[in-house]
Amino acid sequence: MARDGLRPRVVVAVDTDEGITGWGEAYNHGPDRAIAPVLEYLCLQIAGEDPRRIERLHLKMLQHARFPPGAIGLAAIGAIDHCLWDIGAKALGVPVYQLLGGHVRDSVRVYLGVYAAPEAVEVRDHCATACETYGITAFKLSPYRADIHATPWSKVLRSTVDWVEALTELCPDWEFAFDAHARLFEPWQAVSLGNTLAPFHPLFFEEPIRPENVEAWGPLKAALKVPLATGEALYNRWEFLRLLQCQVADIVQPDIAVVGGLTEMMKIAHIASAFYVPVAPHNPMGPLATAHNLDFSAACPNFKILEYRLLGTAATLAGALAPASEPAGYVCDPYLPKDGHLELRQDRPGWGVEIDETYLQTDRYIHWERKLPPRPDGSTGYA
Repeated sequence: MARDGLRPRVVVAVDTDEGITGWGEAYNHGPDRAIAPVLEYLCLQIAGEDPRRIERLHLKMLQHARFPPGAIGLAAIGAIDHCLWDIGAKALGVPVYQLLGGHVRDSVRVYLGVYAAPEAVEVRDHCATACETYGITAFKLSPYRADIHATPWSKVLRSTVDWVEALTELCPDWEFAFDAHARLFEPWQAVSLGNTLAPFHPLFFEEPIRPENVEAWGPLKAALKVPLATGEALYNRWEFLRLLQCQVADIVQPDIAVVGGLTEMMKIAHIASAFYVPVAPHNPMGPLATAHNLDFSAACPNFKILEYRLLGTAATLAGALAPASEPAGYVCDPYLPKDGHLELRQDRPGWGVEIDETYLQTDRYIHWERKLPPRPDGSTGYA
């Protein structure tokens, strides 16, 4: 177990008898230690196999489960899948994206996840630093400036409008996306909030309602005047196929560490391409997961933009920006943006990063859990 600020991270290594080690990062759904025993079980299934037969081993791990694996199972499968891709690329001395048909772009544009809704001046100062240091010009914020459970909806909308107006005046040259984080239960609220943002031309409006009932998103998308994005909570190509067949998303956001790894991620992207829908990967994890996403994005023709989180920063529950207590140290040379893009490391095999194995010898697990928002009547809302 590793640590990235206030979050635990699970880093996985798969060794071969040829002396090649592959590395992967698992999604922490708990986050807790539930993934470790699943990883141990899966490693028993692939021991002694040829790690270059990635598709075969990916199928084996999936088919060994009588029932479709869920969040924990797919997180573990994804981490191992990434280890296998790393091994295969290192065996040939090439970056992972070369195994996907090569790169279709020379660099990958990123947007910075801020994950809060601080005062407009705070946003400007925080984003200005990212722009000056890394050239980042796109950012994602929460759209909520008021407690959506304890504030009349008209005032929720007004507070958002006033805040976004101030943002656009202070930051006219940057693009902003807004992530509603599936906290709204009623679709009409999602429509009114999204269309409140429309005059400001957001990069996209992300996941305003829960994803379980895909058909409920149809009227929502039809009524919205902004690009609608979703997909981080979907697990496989069949769920994305249904989403796309129902024509309920302008942008899909699969998470490479949630869907079972790069093997499944490429299949999802190909399906989305057939529907003329771009892919903007969900990527709130650590620096190794960013490396996984970089190679995918480099080789994906219908890629749009990649979510990115600067090491050493985090958002507090109060909506202010605060430094993390301990940056992720398990990647020695993380990918950092230049001119708002991550540059490919064409001369480095595998994921293109070096893992600090000495750092990983110490268990840096830290407990973290989502806090459910209380409603005035004592019930709770979605986190």
